[in-house]
Amino acid sequence: MNTPDAAQLARLANQFRMEGNVLDIAPFGSGHINDTYRVNTDAADSYLLQRINHHVFRDVPALMNNMELVTHHLKQKYRQLNEKDPDSRVLTLIGHESGKSFHEDAEGCFWRMFVLLPHTRSYDIVETPQQAREGGRAFGQFQRLLSDLDATRIHEVLPHFHHIGKRLERLDEAVAKNAFDRVRSVTAELAFVAARKDRMQTIQHMAAEGLLPLRITHNDTKFNNVLLDGNDRFQCVIDLDTVMPGYVACDFGDAIRSIINRAAEDEADVERIKLNIPLFEAYAEGYFEQAHHFLTSHETDSLFAGVLLLPYMQTVRFLTDFVEGDHYYKIHHAQHNLQRTRAQLRLVEELEKHEPELRVILQRIAAKYQKN
Repeated sequence: MNTPDAAQLARLANQFRMEGNVLDIAPFGSGHINDTYRVNTDAADSYLLQRINHHVFRDVPALMNNMELVTHHLKQKYRQLNEKDPDSRVLTLIGHESGKSFHEDAEGCFWRMFVLLPHTRSYDIVETPQQAREGGRAFGQFQRLLSDLDATRIHEVLPHFHHIGKRLERLDEAVAKNAFDRVRSVTAELAFVAARKDRMQTIQHMAAEGLLPLRITHNDTKFNNVLLDGNDRFQCVIDLDTVMPGYVACDFGDAIRSIINRAAEDEADVERIKLNIPLFEAYAEGYFEQAHHFLTSHETDSLFAGVLLLPYMQTVRFLTDFVEGDHYYKIHHAQHNLQRTRAQLRLVEELEKHEPELRVILQRIAAKYQKN
C-alpha cells in the first residue's frame, strides 16, 4: 500500500462528516497493523483517520459491522448507568458522506474515522499495581457490558484466532513441509509444545462440553489497548478490530501474558523472565470487581487455563512463523522468531512453576466477590 501525501489525506478526511476544516494531518501512534493519522481541525475536536489493513482483515464490511454494533451497545449501556459523558467512554465512529461507516478508495483501500479522545494516555508497559488494576477493570467492564449482546450477531473476522487446535495443526503442517530446513534447529521447542498439547486444550474441551458460554470478547487485551485518564483511571477500551465471539479466559490470559512478565516479549536472556505476581493480583482484583456480575462458575474455573494457554499459543505462533520462514511477524534479525519462541516458552515454564500460588490468588479474589 502506498503512503498518501498530505493533500490526499486531507481529501480523504474531508469526505467524512467531521466538524470544522482540516488544519494539519500527521502520523499517529505505534500500531503495526493499520495506518493511523491525527487530523487537527479548526473546530473543537480532533480526529483519527485510519487505513484498515485489508490484507489482515479481509472482510472489512463485517469488521465495521462488528464495530458499529459494539460501540452502539456500549454507549447505550453507559447511558443506562447514567454516565455523564458516554462518548468519552467508547470510541465514536464518524460517518462517511456515502452513509457508511467506512470508505473504499479507488485503489481498494479502506478508511474510517474516529473522534480522538483528548487528555488520555496509554502505556506499553504496566508500571504500577494501580495501572494493572485499572486494566482489569477496563476489560472486565467491557465484557460485562457486552454480556447481554447476542454473540452470534458478531462476525468472526479472524477465523480460529484463539483455537489452539488449529494453531497446532498449522505448526504440524509447517514441520512436515520444513520448507526452510529449520526443523532440526527447534527439536527442543517442538518437544516442549508436544508435551503440553493435551493440557492446553482445556478451554476447547470445556466449550465442546457446553460448559463455557460464547461471549463477545476483545481478543487483543494488551495493556496499551486501554486509555487511562490523567489520574490513571481507565476511560476507554480501544482497538476493537479483533472483537469477536470467544471465551473470557482467552481475554484474561492474554492480558496476564502482557503484564506479568518482568522482561520483554522477545527477551534474549531467558533468565531475566520472571513473574511480577503483584501485578497479576492487581489485574485479577480489577477484573473480578467488574466481571463477577456475569461470570459463571465454570468460566471462573477456566481463567487459569487461559493464563497458561495464551503464552503457549504465542509460543506456537512464533515457532510456526520461524519454521515457515518468517512471513507473518516483522523480524529484526534472522533468529528473531526463535528468540520470541524461547522467551514465551520460558514464560510458560515460570507460570507452571508458580501455578499453585497463582491459583490461590484467583480463588481468593473470586470467593471475595462471590460473597458480595
